[in-house]
Amino acid sequence: MGLKYSRRFLALVFIVVFANFHGLNYAEKAFAAPKYSFIQEATSAPEVSFYDYIVIGGGTAGCPLAATLSTRDAKVLVLERGGSPYTNTTKIRMENFISTLTDDSPNSISQSFISEDRVPGNRARVLGGGTVINGGFYSRAETLFLKEAGIDEALANESYEWVEKKIVYKPRAFQWQTAVRNGLLEVGVLPDNGFTFAHLNGTKTSGTLFDKNGNRHTAADLLEYANPTMIKVYLHAVVHKITFTTKDGQRPKADGVIFYDANGGRHIAYSKHESNNRSEIILSAGAIGSPQLLMLSGIGPAARLRSLGIKVVLDQPMVGREMADKPSNGLLIPYPTHIPLSLITVVGINKISNYFESFNGFDLSDLSGSGGAQPQSSNPSQEALANSTTNQAFLVQTIFGPISKGYLELQNTNVSDNPKLRFNYFQAAVDLRRCVSGMQTIINVVNSDSLSRFRFRNMTTQDLINMTVNRAANLRPRNPNATTSLEQYCIDTVMTFWHYHGGCQIRKVVDRDYKVLGLDQLRVIDASTFSFSPGTNPQATILMLGRSMGRRILQSRRR
Repeated sequence: MGLKYSRRFLALVFIVVFANFHGLNYAEKAFAAPKYSFIQEATSAPEVSFYDYIVIGGGTAGCPLAATLSTRDAKVLVLERGGSPYTNTTKIRMENFISTLTDDSPNSISQSFISEDRVPGNRARVLGGGTVINGGFYSRAETLFLKEAGIDEALANESYEWVEKKIVYKPRAFQWQTAVRNGLLEVGVLPDNGFTFAHLNGTKTSGTLFDKNGNRHTAADLLEYANPTMIKVYLHAVVHKITFTTKDGQRPKADGVIFYDANGGRHIAYSKHESNNRSEIILSAGAIGSPQLLMLSGIGPAARLRSLGIKVVLDQPMVGREMADKPSNGLLIPYPTHIPLSLITVVGINKISNYFESFNGFDLSDLSGSGGAQPQSSNPSQEALANSTTNQAFLVQTIFGPISKGYLELQNTNVSDNPKLRFNYFQAAVDLRRCVSGMQTIINVVNSDSLSRFRFRNMTTQDLINMTVNRAANLRPRNPNATTSLEQYCIDTVMTFWHYHGGCQIRKVVDRDYKVLGLDQLRVIDASTFSFSPGTNPQATILMLGRSMGRRILQSRRR
Protein backbone atom coordinates (compact mmCIF):
# COMPACT_ATOMS: atom_id res chain seq x y z
CA MET A 1 0.00 0.00 0.00
CA GLY A 2 2.81 2.42 0.95
CA LEU A 3 4.70 1.68 -2.27
CA LYS A 4 1.52 2.25 -4.29
CA TYR A 5 0.93 5.72 -2.82
CA SER A 6 4.64 6.60 -3.14
CA ARG A 7 4.52 5.91 -6.85
CA ARG A 8 1.44 8.11 -7.20
CA PHE A 9 3.16 10.86 -5.27
CA LEU A 10 6.32 10.62 -7.40
CA ALA A 11 4.23 10.67 -10.57
CA LEU A 12 2.47 13.82 -9.44
CA VAL A 13 5.78 15.48 -8.57
CA PHE A 14 7.14 14.54 -11.99
CA ILE A 15 4.13 16.15 -13.74
CA VAL A 16 4.49 19.37 -11.78
CA VAL A 17 8.26 19.58 -12.34
CA PHE A 18 7.88 18.75 -16.03
CA ALA A 19 5.22 21.43 -16.44
CA ASN A 20 7.30 24.07 -14.66
CA PHE A 21 10.48 23.10 -16.52
CA HIS A 22 8.73 23.68 -19.83
CA GLY A 23 7.37 27.08 -18.81
CA LEU A 24 3.86 25.83 -18.10
CA ASN A 25 1.80 26.35 -14.99
CA TYR A 26 0.24 23.20 -13.61
CA ALA A 27 -2.65 25.14 -12.11
CA GLU A 28 -3.44 26.68 -15.47
CA LYS A 29 -3.56 23.23 -17.10
CA ALA A 30 -6.01 22.15 -14.41
CA PHE A 31 -8.29 25.15 -15.05
CA ALA A 32 -11.82 23.78 -15.37
CA ALA A 33 -14.49 25.79 -17.16
CA PRO A 34 -17.96 25.80 -15.61
CA LYS A 35 -20.35 23.22 -17.04
CA TYR A 36 -23.83 24.60 -17.54
CA SER A 37 -26.64 22.26 -18.49
CA PHE A 38 -28.82 25.21 -19.49
CA ILE A 39 -26.49 26.54 -22.21
CA GLN A 40 -27.31 25.11 -25.64
CA GLU A 41 -26.98 25.96 -29.29
CA ALA A 42 -29.95 27.88 -30.67
CA THR A 43 -30.51 25.08 -33.19
CA SER A 44 -32.07 23.15 -30.29
CA ALA A 45 -34.61 25.89 -29.53
CA PRO A 46 -38.31 25.24 -30.26
CA GLU A 47 -39.93 27.28 -33.00
CA VAL A 48 -42.15 28.98 -30.42
CA SER A 49 -41.53 29.40 -26.69
CA PHE A 50 -42.72 31.51 -23.75
CA TYR A 51 -40.71 33.17 -20.97
CA ASP A 52 -41.16 35.66 -18.16
CA TYR A 53 -37.98 37.52 -19.07
CA ILE A 54 -36.21 37.54 -22.41
CA VAL A 55 -32.69 39.01 -22.19
CA ILE A 56 -31.17 39.94 -25.53
CA GLY A 57 -27.40 39.71 -25.15
CA GLY A 58 -25.49 37.47 -22.76
CA GLY A 59 -22.74 40.00 -22.12
CA THR A 60 -21.32 42.11 -19.31
CA ALA A 61 -24.76 43.25 -18.12
CA GLY A 62 -26.87 40.41 -19.50
CA CYS A 63 -25.23 37.55 -17.60
CA PRO A 64 -25.52 39.00 -14.07
CA LEU A 65 -29.01 40.28 -14.91
CA ALA A 66 -30.26 36.89 -16.14
CA ALA A 67 -28.61 35.00 -13.28
CA THR A 68 -30.36 37.27 -10.77
CA LEU A 69 -33.78 37.10 -12.44
CA SER A 70 -33.69 33.29 -12.51
CA THR A 71 -33.45 33.01 -8.71
CA ARG A 72 -37.18 33.66 -8.25
CA ASP A 73 -40.26 32.06 -9.80
CA ALA A 74 -39.44 33.48 -13.21
CA LYS A 75 -38.49 31.66 -16.36
CA VAL A 76 -35.57 33.43 -18.08
CA LEU A 77 -34.26 33.21 -21.64
CA VAL A 78 -30.89 34.60 -22.74
CA LEU A 79 -30.19 35.01 -26.45
CA GLU A 80 -26.49 35.39 -27.27
CA ARG A 81 -25.37 35.97 -30.86
CA GLY A 82 -21.91 34.50 -30.21
CA GLY A 83 -20.54 31.25 -28.86
CA SER A 84 -19.13 30.11 -25.53
CA PRO A 85 -15.90 31.47 -24.01
CA TYR A 86 -15.28 27.99 -22.60
CA THR A 87 -14.91 26.30 -25.99
CA ASN A 88 -11.21 27.17 -26.12
CA THR A 89 -10.03 28.82 -22.90
CA THR A 90 -6.51 29.22 -24.32
CA LYS A 91 -7.81 32.09 -26.43
CA ILE A 92 -8.84 34.08 -23.39
CA ARG A 93 -5.65 33.68 -21.40
CA MET A 94 -3.81 36.89 -20.59
CA GLU A 95 -0.91 36.35 -23.00
CA ASN A 96 -3.39 36.02 -25.90
CA PHE A 97 -5.22 39.29 -25.22
CA ILE A 98 -4.08 41.13 -28.37
CA SER A 99 -4.30 38.15 -30.74
CA THR A 100 -7.83 37.30 -29.59
CA LEU A 101 -9.02 40.91 -29.67
CA THR A 102 -7.76 41.43 -33.22
CA ASP A 103 -8.88 38.04 -34.61
CA ASP A 104 -11.45 39.00 -37.22
CA SER A 105 -12.14 35.58 -38.71
CA PRO A 106 -15.84 34.80 -39.36
CA ASN A 107 -16.27 32.73 -36.19
CA SER A 108 -14.10 34.85 -33.90
CA ILE A 109 -15.34 36.25 -30.60
CA SER A 110 -14.40 39.81 -31.60
CA GLN A 111 -16.09 41.76 -34.39
CA SER A 112 -14.09 44.68 -35.78
CA PHE A 113 -15.35 47.92 -37.25
CA ILE A 114 -13.93 51.25 -38.37
CA SER A 115 -15.74 54.37 -37.23
CA GLU A 116 -16.35 57.37 -39.45
CA ASP A 117 -13.53 58.97 -37.44
CA ARG A 118 -11.20 56.43 -39.12
CA VAL A 119 -10.44 54.76 -35.81
CA PRO A 120 -10.65 50.93 -35.69
CA GLY A 121 -12.68 49.35 -32.90
CA ASN A 122 -14.00 46.01 -31.72
CA ARG A 123 -17.21 44.66 -30.21
CA ALA A 124 -17.71 41.31 -28.55
CA ARG A 125 -19.76 38.44 -29.96
CA VAL A 126 -19.46 35.83 -27.23
CA LEU A 127 -21.20 34.80 -24.02
CA GLY A 128 -19.70 37.11 -21.41
CA GLY A 129 -19.46 40.02 -23.83
CA GLY A 130 -16.70 42.57 -23.39
CA THR A 131 -15.34 40.83 -20.28
CA VAL A 132 -14.05 38.11 -22.62
CA ILE A 133 -11.98 40.36 -24.88
CA ASN A 134 -11.00 43.36 -22.73
CA GLY A 135 -7.94 44.14 -20.62
CA GLY A 136 -9.57 42.77 -17.48
CA PHE A 137 -9.11 45.90 -15.35
CA TYR A 138 -11.74 46.22 -12.62
CA SER A 139 -12.48 49.48 -10.80
CA ARG A 140 -15.74 50.85 -9.41
CA ALA A 141 -17.53 54.03 -10.52
CA GLU A 142 -17.41 57.44 -8.89
CA THR A 143 -20.35 58.43 -6.66
CA LEU A 144 -21.37 61.03 -9.26
CA PHE A 145 -22.21 58.25 -11.70
CA LEU A 146 -24.49 56.45 -9.24
CA LYS A 147 -26.44 59.68 -8.68
CA GLU A 148 -26.66 60.32 -12.42
CA ALA A 149 -27.88 56.79 -13.11
CA GLY A 150 -30.33 56.74 -10.20
CA ILE A 151 -28.71 53.72 -8.52
CA ASP A 152 -28.96 53.35 -4.76
CA GLU A 153 -25.44 53.37 -3.32
CA ALA A 154 -26.08 50.55 -0.84
CA LEU A 155 -27.55 48.33 -3.56
CA ALA A 156 -24.65 49.22 -5.85
CA ASN A 157 -22.09 48.21 -3.21
CA GLU A 158 -23.87 44.91 -2.53
CA SER A 159 -23.99 44.23 -6.27
CA TYR A 160 -20.31 45.05 -6.76
CA GLU A 161 -19.45 42.61 -3.95
CA TRP A 162 -21.65 39.91 -5.49
CA VAL A 163 -19.59 40.20 -8.70
CA GLU A 164 -16.23 40.44 -6.93
CA LYS A 165 -16.73 37.22 -4.95
CA LYS A 166 -16.93 35.26 -8.17
CA ILE A 167 -14.66 36.78 -10.82
CA VAL A 168 -12.37 39.54 -9.47
CA TYR A 169 -8.82 39.05 -8.17
CA LYS A 170 -6.08 41.06 -6.53
CA PRO A 171 -3.35 41.19 -9.19
CA ARG A 172 0.19 39.96 -8.90
CA ALA A 173 2.98 42.52 -8.60
CA PHE A 174 4.43 43.01 -12.07
CA GLN A 175 7.75 44.78 -12.71
CA TRP A 176 6.36 47.17 -15.28
CA GLN A 177 3.19 48.00 -13.35
CA THR A 178 5.26 48.72 -10.23
CA ALA A 179 7.54 51.03 -12.18
CA VAL A 180 4.58 52.91 -13.66
CA ARG A 181 2.98 53.27 -10.23
CA ASN A 182 6.21 54.70 -8.83
CA GLY A 183 6.61 56.98 -11.84
CA LEU A 184 3.11 58.40 -11.42
CA LEU A 185 3.76 59.10 -7.75
CA GLU A 186 7.11 60.65 -8.60
CA VAL A 187 5.51 63.20 -10.97
CA GLY A 188 2.76 64.15 -8.51
CA VAL A 189 -0.24 61.92 -9.23
CA LEU A 190 -0.93 61.65 -5.50
CA PRO A 191 -1.74 60.21 -3.03
CA ASP A 192 -0.70 56.56 -3.11
CA ASN A 193 -4.03 54.78 -2.46
CA GLY A 194 -2.58 51.27 -2.42
CA PHE A 195 -4.93 48.45 -3.48
CA THR A 196 -8.56 49.51 -3.74
CA PHE A 197 -11.58 49.12 -6.02
CA ALA A 198 -12.71 52.67 -5.19
CA HIS A 199 -12.49 55.56 -7.65
CA LEU A 200 -10.05 57.94 -5.92
CA ASN A 201 -7.79 60.73 -7.10
CA GLY A 202 -4.18 59.60 -6.96
CA THR A 203 -2.45 56.35 -7.89
CA LYS A 204 -3.74 52.90 -7.03
CA THR A 205 -3.70 49.23 -7.85
CA SER A 206 -7.14 47.78 -8.59
CA GLY A 207 -8.76 44.45 -9.42
CA THR A 208 -8.41 42.20 -12.42
CA LEU A 209 -10.44 39.45 -14.07
CA PHE A 210 -7.25 37.37 -14.46
CA ASP A 211 -6.34 34.97 -11.69
CA LYS A 212 -2.73 34.45 -10.59
CA ASN A 213 -2.21 31.87 -13.35
CA GLY A 214 -3.34 34.17 -16.16
CA ASN A 215 -6.76 32.56 -16.61
CA ARG A 216 -9.51 35.03 -17.49
CA HIS A 217 -12.80 34.97 -15.59
CA THR A 218 -15.78 36.58 -17.26
CA ALA A 219 -19.38 37.62 -16.83
CA ALA A 220 -20.33 34.16 -18.08
CA ASP A 221 -18.94 32.76 -14.81
CA LEU A 222 -21.67 34.69 -12.97
CA LEU A 223 -24.21 32.29 -14.46
CA GLU A 224 -23.06 29.92 -11.71
CA TYR A 225 -25.36 32.00 -9.48
CA ALA A 226 -28.37 31.15 -11.67
CA ASN A 227 -31.12 28.67 -10.85
CA PRO A 228 -30.42 26.07 -13.57
CA THR A 229 -34.07 24.98 -13.67
CA MET A 230 -35.34 28.49 -14.46
CA ILE A 231 -32.91 29.70 -17.12
CA LYS A 232 -32.10 28.84 -20.71
CA VAL A 233 -29.19 30.30 -22.69
CA TYR A 234 -29.07 29.88 -26.44
CA LEU A 235 -25.78 30.45 -28.28
CA HIS A 236 -25.47 31.69 -31.86
CA ALA A 237 -28.99 33.07 -31.48
CA VAL A 238 -29.07 36.19 -33.65
CA VAL A 239 -32.01 38.44 -32.76
CA HIS A 240 -33.44 40.18 -35.81
CA LYS A 241 -36.17 42.21 -34.18
CA ILE A 242 -38.42 42.75 -31.19
CA THR A 243 -42.14 42.42 -31.94
CA PHE A 244 -44.88 44.64 -30.52
CA THR A 245 -48.62 44.56 -30.04
CA THR A 246 -50.40 47.84 -30.70
CA LYS A 247 -53.99 48.62 -29.84
CA ASP A 248 -55.88 51.82 -30.59
CA GLY A 249 -55.23 54.44 -27.93
CA GLN A 250 -52.60 52.37 -26.13
CA ARG A 251 -48.83 52.42 -26.08
CA PRO A 252 -47.03 49.74 -28.08
CA LYS A 253 -46.11 46.76 -25.92
CA ALA A 254 -43.10 44.50 -26.52
CA ASP A 255 -44.37 40.96 -26.74
CA GLY A 256 -41.79 38.81 -28.50
CA VAL A 257 -38.38 38.35 -30.09
CA ILE A 258 -37.60 36.84 -33.47
CA PHE A 259 -34.20 35.12 -33.66
CA TYR A 260 -32.34 32.83 -36.02
CA ASP A 261 -29.97 29.97 -35.24
CA ALA A 262 -26.65 29.10 -36.91
CA ASN A 263 -28.43 27.03 -39.57
CA GLY A 264 -30.83 29.84 -40.46
CA GLY A 265 -33.76 28.36 -38.55
CA ARG A 266 -36.35 30.91 -37.43
CA HIS A 267 -37.58 30.99 -33.83
CA ILE A 268 -39.81 33.28 -31.82
CA ALA A 269 -39.90 33.68 -28.06
CA TYR A 270 -42.93 35.41 -26.52
CA SER A 271 -43.56 37.16 -23.24
CA LYS A 272 -45.32 34.69 -20.95
CA HIS A 273 -47.60 37.13 -19.14
CA GLU A 274 -48.54 39.73 -21.72
CA SER A 275 -51.74 40.75 -19.96
CA ASN A 276 -50.44 41.63 -16.47
CA ASN A 277 -47.07 43.30 -17.27
CA ARG A 278 -45.16 40.69 -15.25
CA SER A 279 -43.09 39.73 -18.31
CA GLU A 280 -40.46 41.88 -19.97
CA ILE A 281 -38.03 41.96 -22.83
CA ILE A 282 -34.66 43.42 -21.83
CA LEU A 283 -32.05 44.66 -24.28
CA SER A 284 -28.50 44.11 -23.03
CA ALA A 285 -26.79 43.94 -26.39
CA GLY A 286 -24.20 46.63 -25.60
CA ALA A 287 -23.68 50.25 -26.51
CA ILE A 288 -23.65 49.41 -30.21
CA GLY A 289 -26.02 46.45 -30.36
CA SER A 290 -28.90 47.87 -28.30
CA PRO A 291 -29.57 51.08 -30.27
CA GLN A 292 -29.02 49.13 -33.49
CA LEU A 293 -31.63 46.54 -32.53
CA LEU A 294 -34.11 49.17 -31.35
CA MET A 295 -33.91 50.79 -34.77
CA LEU A 296 -34.27 47.47 -36.58
CA SER A 297 -37.38 46.86 -34.47
CA GLY A 298 -38.93 50.20 -35.48
CA ILE A 299 -37.86 52.39 -32.56
CA GLY A 300 -35.81 55.35 -33.75
CA PRO A 301 -35.76 58.34 -36.11
CA ALA A 302 -38.84 57.77 -38.27
CA ALA A 303 -37.53 59.24 -41.52
CA ARG A 304 -34.36 57.13 -41.48
CA LEU A 305 -36.27 53.96 -40.59
CA ARG A 306 -38.78 54.48 -43.40
CA SER A 307 -35.95 55.05 -45.88
CA LEU A 308 -34.76 51.52 -45.08
CA GLY A 309 -38.23 50.02 -45.31
CA ILE A 310 -38.58 49.51 -41.54
CA LYS A 311 -42.08 49.88 -40.11
CA VAL A 312 -42.07 52.64 -37.50
CA VAL A 313 -43.39 51.57 -34.12
CA LEU A 314 -42.26 54.71 -32.28
CA ASP A 315 -40.62 57.83 -33.67
CA GLN A 316 -37.76 58.28 -31.21
CA PRO A 317 -35.09 60.59 -32.64
CA MET A 318 -32.72 60.17 -29.66
CA VAL A 319 -32.05 56.48 -30.33
CA GLY A 320 -28.48 56.34 -31.62
CA ARG A 321 -27.72 59.90 -30.53
CA GLU A 322 -25.17 61.03 -27.94
CA MET A 323 -22.80 58.17 -28.79
CA ALA A 324 -19.36 58.54 -27.25
CA ASP A 325 -16.08 56.71 -26.84
CA LYS A 326 -13.38 57.61 -24.36
CA PRO A 327 -10.39 58.70 -26.51
CA SER A 328 -6.98 57.27 -25.73
CA ASN A 329 -3.50 58.55 -26.55
CA GLY A 330 -0.11 57.48 -25.34
CA LEU A 331 3.52 56.64 -25.99
CA LEU A 332 5.15 53.43 -27.13
CA ILE A 333 8.17 52.65 -24.96
CA PRO A 334 10.64 49.99 -26.14
CA TYR A 335 12.87 48.55 -23.42
CA PRO A 336 16.22 46.78 -23.76
CA THR A 337 15.69 43.66 -21.63
CA HIS A 338 12.87 41.16 -21.46
CA ILE A 339 10.41 41.48 -18.54
CA PRO A 340 7.16 39.57 -17.95
CA LEU A 341 4.10 40.87 -19.78
CA SER A 342 1.32 42.56 -17.87
CA LEU A 343 -2.11 44.03 -18.51
CA ILE A 344 -3.43 47.07 -16.66
CA THR A 345 -3.45 46.74 -12.87
CA VAL A 346 -2.32 50.27 -11.91
CA VAL A 347 -4.14 53.52 -12.64
CA GLY A 348 -3.39 57.16 -11.92
CA ILE A 349 -6.19 59.72 -11.64
CA ASN A 350 -5.26 63.38 -11.48
CA LYS A 351 -7.35 66.34 -10.35
CA ILE A 352 -8.54 67.26 -13.84
CA SER A 353 -9.72 63.69 -14.50
CA ASN A 354 -7.00 62.31 -16.72
CA TYR A 355 -6.60 58.55 -16.27
CA PHE A 356 -3.16 56.96 -16.76
CA GLU A 357 -2.72 53.25 -17.43
CA SER A 358 -0.23 50.94 -19.11
CA PHE A 359 0.49 47.43 -20.33
CA ASN A 360 3.61 45.74 -21.68
CA GLY A 361 5.05 42.67 -23.32
CA PHE A 362 2.56 42.27 -26.19
CA ASP A 363 3.12 42.37 -29.92
CA LEU A 364 1.23 45.56 -30.73
CA SER A 365 1.72 45.40 -34.49
CA ASP A 366 -1.83 44.09 -35.01
CA LEU A 367 -3.17 47.24 -33.36
CA SER A 368 -1.10 49.50 -35.57
CA GLY A 369 -2.91 51.46 -38.26
CA SER A 370 0.28 51.31 -40.30
CA GLY A 371 0.05 47.52 -40.46
CA GLY A 372 2.91 47.05 -38.07
CA ALA A 373 5.46 48.85 -40.23
CA GLN A 374 8.51 49.90 -38.26
CA PRO A 375 9.85 53.45 -38.58
CA GLN A 376 12.96 53.70 -40.73
CA SER A 377 15.86 54.93 -38.63
CA SER A 378 19.52 54.36 -37.96
CA ASN A 379 18.85 54.74 -34.23
CA PRO A 380 20.08 51.51 -32.56
CA SER A 381 17.20 51.47 -30.09
CA GLN A 382 14.63 51.60 -32.90
CA GLU A 383 16.43 48.78 -34.65
CA ALA A 384 16.21 46.83 -31.39
CA LEU A 385 12.47 47.47 -31.29
CA ALA A 386 12.10 46.12 -34.81
CA ASN A 387 13.87 42.93 -33.73
CA SER A 388 11.79 42.39 -30.61
CA THR A 389 8.11 43.21 -31.06
CA THR A 390 7.24 42.27 -27.48
CA ASN A 391 9.95 44.25 -25.62
CA GLN A 392 7.74 47.30 -25.51
CA ALA A 393 5.12 48.97 -23.36
CA PHE A 394 2.28 51.34 -24.05
CA LEU A 395 1.63 54.10 -21.51
CA VAL A 396 -1.74 55.70 -22.20
CA GLN A 397 -4.05 58.38 -20.91
CA THR A 398 -7.79 58.71 -21.28
CA ILE A 399 -10.08 61.48 -20.14
CA PHE A 400 -13.23 61.79 -18.04
CA GLY A 401 -16.45 61.85 -20.04
CA PRO A 402 -15.83 62.64 -22.80
CA ILE A 403 -17.78 65.79 -23.66
CA SER A 404 -17.58 65.13 -27.41
CA LYS A 405 -20.53 63.15 -28.76
CA GLY A 406 -21.42 61.45 -32.01
CA TYR A 407 -24.06 59.15 -33.40
CA LEU A 408 -24.99 55.64 -34.51
CA GLU A 409 -26.97 55.15 -37.72
CA LEU A 410 -28.19 52.08 -39.57
CA GLN A 411 -26.46 51.38 -42.87
CA ASN A 412 -28.81 48.55 -43.81
CA THR A 413 -31.26 46.11 -42.20
CA ASN A 414 -28.76 43.28 -41.64
CA VAL A 415 -28.32 42.95 -37.87
CA SER A 416 -24.98 41.18 -38.33
CA ASP A 417 -23.46 44.17 -40.10
CA ASN A 418 -21.95 47.02 -38.13
CA PRO A 419 -23.94 50.25 -38.09
CA LYS A 420 -22.40 53.56 -39.07
CA LEU A 421 -20.60 55.07 -36.06
CA ARG A 422 -19.06 58.47 -35.46
CA PHE A 423 -17.67 59.49 -32.06
CA ASN A 424 -16.31 62.96 -32.98
CA TYR A 425 -13.17 62.58 -30.91
CA PHE A 426 -11.94 65.95 -29.55
CA GLN A 427 -14.80 67.89 -31.11
CA ALA A 428 -15.14 69.59 -27.72
CA ALA A 429 -12.16 71.84 -26.97
CA VAL A 430 -12.07 70.75 -23.32
CA ASP A 431 -11.43 67.14 -24.37
CA LEU A 432 -8.44 68.20 -26.46
CA ARG A 433 -7.04 70.35 -23.64
CA ARG A 434 -7.25 67.41 -21.26
CA CYS A 435 -5.49 65.18 -23.76
CA VAL A 436 -2.62 67.66 -24.11
CA SER A 437 -2.32 67.93 -20.33
CA GLY A 438 -2.39 64.16 -20.01
CA MET A 439 0.31 63.70 -22.64
CA GLN A 440 2.53 66.17 -20.78
CA THR A 441 2.14 64.03 -17.66
CA ILE A 442 2.96 60.87 -19.63
CA ILE A 443 6.15 62.48 -20.92
CA ASN A 444 7.08 63.33 -17.34
CA VAL A 445 6.44 59.75 -16.21
CA VAL A 446 8.56 58.37 -19.06
CA ASN A 447 11.38 60.68 -17.96
CA SER A 448 11.05 59.75 -14.28
CA ASP A 449 13.77 57.93 -12.37
CA SER A 450 11.36 55.04 -11.81
CA LEU A 451 11.22 54.22 -15.52
CA SER A 452 14.86 54.99 -16.29
CA ARG A 453 16.02 51.37 -16.15
CA PHE A 454 13.37 50.43 -18.73
CA ARG A 455 14.60 52.99 -21.25
CA PHE A 456 17.16 52.89 -24.05
CA ARG A 457 19.63 55.55 -22.90
CA ASN A 458 20.05 57.04 -26.38
CA MET A 459 16.31 57.26 -27.09
CA THR A 460 14.66 60.58 -26.24
CA THR A 461 10.99 61.25 -25.63
CA GLN A 462 10.94 62.99 -29.01
CA ASP A 463 12.06 59.68 -30.54
CA LEU A 464 9.14 57.98 -28.75
CA ILE A 465 6.74 60.61 -30.06
CA ASN A 466 8.01 60.14 -33.61
CA MET A 467 7.72 56.36 -33.31
CA THR A 468 4.19 56.47 -31.92
CA VAL A 469 3.02 58.81 -34.68
CA ASN A 470 4.39 56.35 -37.26
CA ARG A 471 2.65 53.40 -35.60
CA ALA A 472 -0.57 55.02 -34.41
CA ALA A 473 -3.46 52.56 -34.19
CA ASN A 474 -5.80 54.39 -36.54
CA LEU A 475 -6.28 55.13 -40.23
CA ARG A 476 -6.08 58.91 -39.97
CA PRO A 477 -3.72 60.96 -42.14
CA ARG A 478 -0.61 62.22 -40.37
CA ASN A 479 -0.21 65.97 -40.17
CA PRO A 480 3.45 67.10 -40.37
CA ASN A 481 2.95 68.97 -37.08
CA ALA A 482 1.92 65.80 -35.19
CA THR A 483 5.45 65.28 -33.86
CA THR A 484 5.88 68.86 -32.66
CA SER A 485 2.39 69.88 -31.47
CA LEU A 486 0.71 67.89 -28.71
CA GLU A 487 -2.69 69.14 -29.91
CA GLN A 488 -2.07 67.67 -33.36
CA TYR A 489 -0.47 64.59 -31.79
CA CYS A 490 -3.69 63.91 -29.84
CA ILE A 491 -5.83 64.32 -32.97
CA ASP A 492 -3.61 62.21 -35.23
CA THR A 493 -2.84 59.34 -32.82
CA VAL A 494 -6.21 58.93 -31.09
CA MET A 495 -7.33 55.36 -30.58
CA THR A 496 -10.27 53.73 -28.88
CA PHE A 497 -10.10 52.39 -25.35
CA TRP A 498 -13.26 50.39 -26.19
CA HIS A 499 -15.39 52.31 -23.66
CA TYR A 500 -18.35 52.94 -25.97
CA HIS A 501 -21.51 54.37 -24.41
CA GLY A 502 -24.66 56.30 -25.27
CA GLY A 503 -27.33 55.76 -27.88
CA CYS A 504 -30.11 54.91 -25.38
CA GLN A 505 -29.46 57.42 -22.63
CA ILE A 506 -31.41 57.84 -19.41
CA ARG A 507 -34.06 60.58 -19.63
CA LYS A 508 -33.72 60.62 -23.42
CA VAL A 509 -34.53 57.05 -24.49
CA VAL A 510 -35.11 55.24 -21.16
CA ASP A 511 -36.39 56.40 -17.77
CA ARG A 512 -34.55 55.95 -14.46
CA ASP A 513 -35.93 52.40 -14.25
CA TYR A 514 -34.34 51.77 -17.67
CA LYS A 515 -37.77 51.34 -19.30
CA VAL A 516 -37.97 52.59 -22.88
CA LEU A 517 -39.97 55.81 -22.96
CA GLY A 518 -43.25 55.53 -24.86
CA LEU A 519 -43.36 51.72 -24.76
CA ASP A 520 -44.39 48.99 -22.35
CA GLN A 521 -42.53 45.86 -21.24
CA LEU A 522 -39.20 46.83 -22.77
CA ARG A 523 -36.02 47.94 -20.97
CA VAL A 524 -32.45 48.64 -21.99
CA ILE A 525 -29.81 47.72 -19.39
CA ASP A 526 -26.22 48.23 -20.53
CA ALA A 527 -23.67 50.96 -21.33
CA SER A 528 -25.87 52.46 -24.06
CA THR A 529 -27.79 54.19 -21.25
CA PHE A 530 -24.70 56.00 -19.89
CA SER A 531 -24.14 59.72 -20.40
CA PHE A 532 -20.45 59.30 -19.52
CA SER A 533 -18.14 56.34 -19.02
CA PRO A 534 -17.95 55.51 -15.29
CA GLY A 535 -14.67 55.19 -13.43
CA THR A 536 -11.43 54.49 -15.17
CA ASN A 537 -12.97 51.39 -16.74
CA PRO A 538 -16.76 50.83 -17.05
CA GLN A 539 -16.87 47.03 -16.87
CA ALA A 540 -17.23 46.83 -13.06
CA THR A 541 -20.17 49.22 -13.22
CA ILE A 542 -21.85 47.42 -16.13
CA LEU A 543 -21.58 44.15 -14.18
CA MET A 544 -23.00 45.90 -11.11
CA LEU A 545 -25.81 47.41 -13.18
CA GLY A 546 -26.94 43.99 -14.40
CA ARG A 547 -27.04 42.61 -10.86
CA SER A 548 -28.67 45.65 -9.23
CA MET A 549 -31.34 46.03 -11.91
CA GLY A 550 -32.11 42.33 -11.66
CA ARG A 551 -32.80 42.83 -7.96
CA ARG A 552 -34.92 45.92 -8.59
CA ILE A 553 -37.00 44.11 -11.20
CA LEU A 554 -37.60 41.19 -8.85
CA GLN A 555 -38.66 43.57 -6.07
CA SER A 556 -41.19 45.22 -8.38
CA ARG A 557 -42.43 41.77 -9.42
CA ARG A 558 -43.43 41.03 -5.81
CA ARG A 559 -45.70 44.05 -5.67
